[in-house]
Parts: sequence; C-alpha cells; structure tokens
Amino acid sequence: MSGRAVPGGEAPEHPAYGELRAVTESASVVLAENPSPMTLDGTNTWILRAPGQAGCVVVDPGPEDPAHLDRLAALGPVELVLLTHRHLDHTEAARTFAERVAAPVRALDPTLVLGAEGLGPGERLAVAGLDLRVLVTPGHTDDSLSLVVDGDGSVLTGDTVLGRGTTVLGDYEGALTDYLDSLRRLAELPPGTTLLPGHGPDLPDAGETARDYLRHREQRLDQVRAALRDLGPAPTPRQVVEIVYADVDETLWPAADQSVAAQLAHLRRTGTERA
Repeated sequence: MSGRAVPGGEAPEHPAYGELRAVTESASVVLAENPSPMTLDGTNTWILRAPGQAGCVVVDPGPEDPAHLDRLAALGPVELVLLTHRHLDHTEAARTFAERVAAPVRALDPTLVLGAEGLGPGERLAVAGLDLRVLVTPGHTDDSLSLVVDGDGSVLTGDTVLGRGTTVLGDYEGALTDYLDSLRRLAELPPGTTLLPGHGPDLPDAGETARDYLRHREQRLDQVRAALRDLGPAPTPRQVVEIVYADVDETLWPAADQSVAAQLAHLRRTGTERA
C-alpha cells in the first residue's frame, strides 16, 4: 500500500499520464502512471519555477518509472528536489533522479536527504526564482510537510490534503491530534490559495478545503463515539470500521483500521470518548 489515500465518491477521468500541465503561474504537474485505489489517478509530481526562470524545483519525483523520470529530467535544469513525506509513491525515485540531474534532495526526514541539510519548520527557500515556505503538517505521517509558494498564491500539501477524498492517518502515537492541528494551520491560509495536492486534482481554495476536512474529521469522531456506545468498552479498530466505514469499499478497510486506531487514541488522549 503506497499512497494511503481513501477515495471519496466516483473518480473523474484522470489527465493524460506524462503531460506537463500548468496549474498556476509558477506550478505545473506531471502525473505519474501509478494509479491504484490508494494513489487515486497516480502521484502528482510538481514542477516549480518563477516565470522566465530556466531552473526548476521538482517536488515528489514519485516511483521508479524510467519514462516518468525521463520526462522530468527533460524539463530543464533541476536546482532542488523536495519531498513532502516519506511514502514510496512520492520518494522511491528521489535518489536516482537527484543523482541523474545533480540536484540535492531536502525533506523533513533526515534519511531522505541527499547532498544538503534537512528542512525545518518555517524555513524559507529561495530557489528557481521563488520564495517557498515550509509548513510542518504531520498527521498522514510524522514527517509530512506542505510548501507555500509565496507570490504564487498556492500551497503544495502532499497527502495531508488531497484533491479528492480524504487521507489515511499515520500509525504513530498522536497522529490525529497532529493532523487536526495541521488542518487548522492550512485553514488559516489566505482565501483563494490554490491547493496543489499529492494525489487528485488541484482545488481553488486550500483554506476552505482544510475546513471541509476538519468538519469531516469531527463527523467521523462523532460516528466513532456512537459506535463506542453500541460496542461497549475496548472494541477493536476493525469492529468500529465495520460500523463507521460501512459505506467504504472493503478493500480499503485495512487502511481505515489505521485511521480508526488513531481516532480511538485521540479520543482517549483528550478524554472525549463520550463527548
């Protein structure tokens, strides 16, 4: 399982694989050909550069697909490779690609860094004519980050917020608590900030989408509380999944198990099981 994205509703027809599609003045996307129930249409590899700049930043090179990497390498000098989080559908090709184009790799997870320092909260990067700002947004993983492209009115969210559906929470202690804080941080972005996700289509307002995610999470927590009242003390995550995620394809229930475990831990930690 790679992308950990739980789809919501019918998937629209995906854009053509391998085509460079401009989304904002400074951001374009190339869709990797790795579709699955967990990665939606595939991984979005984002290309960032200010107008008139030759060099670019490649965000999430994606899988070890030679054709995909050939397309990325042909887009011009690569000044920097950035990673939004550690999952292989985003990072598998990072080292191979970075060595090919002679560019450093930066990420929050130090094990992914190559030829540079790791990233830090609030760090600003001046690269490819752009000013990028690092927002630490854990929850999907403990090393998840978002990148605000100042002056472009856009934000790259990796798998923290998707273009369609919701994302699965990490399997570490405090994942949901972290995630709710991350969504609140994204909800404070200026109105009209374009959301550039790791999977699915771009969306016109990242703040509004984050607020939708927050409402969805609160609804799920209410459903989990209701399930606890029916199931009694100490149910397994799967028992809760069978009630709360009854409308989700059963092939995705193992991923839902992880989210429910995080929800149960959050309710215990905050003492709100019966709220």
